[in-house]
Amino acid sequence: MSSPSIRLHASDNVVIALADLAPGQVPDGLHFALPGPVPRGHKLATQPIAAGQNVIRYGQIIGIATLDIAAGAHIHSHNLGMGGHDLDYAFASETNPQPQGDPARHFLGYHRADGRVGTRNYLGVLTSVNCSGSVARFIAEAAEKDGFLDAFPNVDGVVPIVHGTGCGMSGRDEGYETLYRTLQGYARNPNFAGILLVGLGCEVMQVPDLIGKSRLRSDGNFRYMTIQQTGGTRKSIAAGLQALKEMAQIANQAQRAPAGLQHLMVGMQCGGSDGYSGITANPALGYASDLLVAHGGTTILSETPEIYGAEHLLTRRAVSRAVGEKIVERIHWWEDYTARWGGEMDNNPSPGNKKGGLTTILEKSLGAVAKGGTAPLTQVYKFAEPVTEKGFVYMDTPGYDPCSVTGQIAGGANLIVFTTGRGSVSGYKPTPCIKLATNTEMYNRMAEDMDINCGDIVTQGISIQEKGREIFEDFIRTASGAQTKSEALGFGGAEFVPWAMGAVM
Repeated sequence: MSSPSIRLHASDNVVIALADLAPGQVPDGLHFALPGPVPRGHKLATQPIAAGQNVIRYGQIIGIATLDIAAGAHIHSHNLGMGGHDLDYAFASETNPQPQGDPARHFLGYHRADGRVGTRNYLGVLTSVNCSGSVARFIAEAAEKDGFLDAFPNVDGVVPIVHGTGCGMSGRDEGYETLYRTLQGYARNPNFAGILLVGLGCEVMQVPDLIGKSRLRSDGNFRYMTIQQTGGTRKSIAAGLQALKEMAQIANQAQRAPAGLQHLMVGMQCGGSDGYSGITANPALGYASDLLVAHGGTTILSETPEIYGAEHLLTRRAVSRAVGEKIVERIHWWEDYTARWGGEMDNNPSPGNKKGGLTTILEKSLGAVAKGGTAPLTQVYKFAEPVTEKGFVYMDTPGYDPCSVTGQIAGGANLIVFTTGRGSVSGYKPTPCIKLATNTEMYNRMAEDMDINCGDIVTQGISIQEKGREIFEDFIRTASGAQTKSEALGFGGAEFVPWAMGAVM
């Protein structure tokens, strides 16, 4: 590390500390001694900033000074507030076409009957309601104890997909429609080779409604039952185990085969963000996103409460005004949604984010949007809607990571990549999750959970482009079967979290 601080844009009136700075220290290029300590990842003023004046990072406003701030002073929650912010959406004014990638690049995946390609080959036990959750787990446990999967080496395992809703809800509101899309999306995700749907029988989210008039899966490798009709817990476990054995024979016929990168769909997330997120891992992931888009693939940016105040950087890249306006409509929806519950959009960042140096949602959002690179925004989707457009797209989700990823997987994501500065640990069966550490100190401390260290962008001078290419190549390795750290640790059994909306009745 050549300097203990970094300025991210020429117009910024802050720099970011890259190490813990002590009072009296004179950081390179500032020419004055610090009046007090500044923790690593936090901001300090490059000049006096008067109360009411804008504070600038990334060349963008991240809030206003609530007190007079001396040159060199630590800037954080004690002297920086959200303030008002007017954004120029400039719809579709900065849509730059992406270069074409190498058409010969491919990964080894599982080709499905509907034309999509999986990166894993699981059987799923999907529940319509919380009331069938325990039986679904019992069925998966019975499959593990039976050991029949030993005879089917191409099957990665059995995943129980259980959740906390499905009844005690309206059968015709936004919450119902969202859960319906989520469950159908999981049943059709290409990382599943077959699905057993288990209901109780009397719930609001009825199994026949989920199945619909057409087959839930194009390959027909689908079974369903209700516990009440089957005869109770033990009979349901026995019937479920038999169904899995039948489906495993079909699933095992799938073998990895070359697939073009246009079949990769990557959900991009950040969690436990810190002051390094917008400097290292997020822009490096943005570069990898652009590479995948150039090769015909799809990347999904999400977490609407964490793009708030930076949505204008997306509307400008929209392929049309209509696409850009979908982002703005979702922002207005969230403003109303949070107000209805007595909240506000600046409730985010979290305590962990603030400890890592992020102060306002504007600052956090500007760093989070960097995950999306520079490619044109081709479409905007509601939570768990099927993603059908190629290229860089957006899905409206909460900022709560397990819920946000659940929406992306329901939309069709066959790979997840997750940047973290504080050290988030999670996994998302049936879809593998690549973890990117934003700083070297956390990577070294949590190396068993982190796949790639992006902190070396700061500590060793690795370029954003070089790190982005490393991430892109890891997309291909993981999609072809290389195990991620979260998979090796067994994560993925507790992270299915549908977005629960509406009254619980």
